[in-house]
Amino acid sequence: MNTRRAGAMRPAVLATAIAVALAGCAVPAGTDAAGASPASSGSGGATAAATPAGAQPGTQVAAPSQQDVDTARAEVAKLSTRQVAAQLVVPDLGSVDAGVRGIGQGYGGVVVMRSALPSGRGAAGAAKAANARYATAMSGSKRSWPAFIAVDQEGGPVTRIDAPLTPFPAAMALGAAKDPALASAVGRASGSELRGLGFTVVMAPDADVTTPKDPTIGVRSPGSDPARVATTALSYVQGYRQAGLVPVVKHFPGHGSVSADTHAGTARLTASRAVLDRRDLVPFRKAVEAGVPAVMTAHVIATAIDAKRPASLSRPVTTGVLRQQLGFSGLVVTDALNMGAVTAGTAPGEATVRAIEAGADVALMPADPKAAVSALEEAVASKRLTRARLDESAVRMIVALRGARASVPAAAPGSHRSVAQQVAAATITQIGGRCGARAVRSAVTVSGGTAADRAEFTRAAKARGLRIGGARATKVVLLGGGRYQAGTGGSSGGTTGSGDVLVALDTPYGLAQGRATTRIAAYGRTPATFDAVVDVLTGKAPARGRLPVAVGASKIGSGCG
Repeated sequence: MNTRRAGAMRPAVLATAIAVALAGCAVPAGTDAAGASPASSGSGGATAAATPAGAQPGTQVAAPSQQDVDTARAEVAKLSTRQVAAQLVVPDLGSVDAGVRGIGQGYGGVVVMRSALPSGRGAAGAAKAANARYATAMSGSKRSWPAFIAVDQEGGPVTRIDAPLTPFPAAMALGAAKDPALASAVGRASGSELRGLGFTVVMAPDADVTTPKDPTIGVRSPGSDPARVATTALSYVQGYRQAGLVPVVKHFPGHGSVSADTHAGTARLTASRAVLDRRDLVPFRKAVEAGVPAVMTAHVIATAIDAKRPASLSRPVTTGVLRQQLGFSGLVVTDALNMGAVTAGTAPGEATVRAIEAGADVALMPADPKAAVSALEEAVASKRLTRARLDESAVRMIVALRGARASVPAAAPGSHRSVAQQVAAATITQIGGRCGARAVRSAVTVSGGTAADRAEFTRAAKARGLRIGGARATKVVLLGGGRYQAGTGGSSGGTTGSGDVLVALDTPYGLAQGRATTRIAAYGRTPATFDAVVDVLTGKAPARGRLPVAVGASKIGSGCG
């Protein structure tokens, strides 16, 4: 690598770049990123028309001053090369104790995974206690900025901490609602509960434009219409920022049309540059224009830009397209560097060096964190990278973390049930049967899905006066069983079946097949989702959502809503 190209920005340019990147989506107070009045997500929940005490809808993080940047630069200058290299590495160390030791030894933070927490309702409390220890370790290491304490909490299948946090569906549900205010409310509600646990970074929202052959994103995406994806993702961003978190928009340059899973191995994004420009890059271009603070790069090989290297390790993609062509000057975070797409045939630590060379700032979850730090230190010693290049990334990281200031109070776990109910009521989509008509008799049977899905549907049905079983019971079939699991082929939802009623709990493509009178897309499996499904089936509520993806002959926008 040419060390001049891999070197640092001039100080004045860096200060301007960081200020622009962190200025936020400047919109008038009382409006969200799309101009709509945001729904409330106060700690007690509220209706979409209300604003909770202490909330300041539309308020964004102020641009950092030259003094903010100068302060961060001066602090970074006091670190040794090894210390600044460690600051850029954010690992998953497998346990809380290891994470505390790692931050104390210089890592910039940790990624909190489900495996490090107890199962069940104790996970949230354990996370709060762990995050407090991480923050203490950070200050104990004589660094005055916050630790990068991150969690993958997209909602739906990618949820690291369950009850008692308020459960929200994946982003496709908000794509079906097509309500920017509601998406902002979800980001604000989820974010305020996460901040109450001590998190500083959320690895969301997903801004990928999905396609029917997409095995790993699916319902995690707001849909297959680039404009709808952009609006929904940016509305999430606003909510997260109001909650005081750093949101990381992912997965650049787009993961929604890739047929392979980067957790397992090589995945190619084979679209032409023209297709990328009008589809995959649209949400990210809008995100950059809106001033989002952080973007995650994917491990997909975008063949139209760089046919050899994953985007996360590609300078033509990360620097050439994201930074130079789109103009992004904020924090670039890699996808997890322990994934098969970057570890195969790569020496420990090498992927981290290549990512920083490419233009990334944060090396997320390298397979060998110690080797990653040593490799960065050695790259500076050999002049493959400059020390100034590492400093540039460290300053971006510090300013981003310090710049996350909440305009709503932190909230207790589970305190946004009303927001979850609003989401469910707005997203259920009906593409078969008579709109508004009762679709079930007084008794129902339920099949498909998982045992937990069937139990939740049964609970919701009984609560609304339906009997379970009997000779004349309406046959309800749940499509899609199980949760997204990294490296196992993605989220379900392509299955189909036959009955009186089909209900798709994941992606809705299975509704195009099988025999049924009524076809419902739910996009999730939260308790509120099942309640809303039964309300639609019994005619107590309309199906207000519209398809965010095409399903057979039903086009985007189809539905009773």
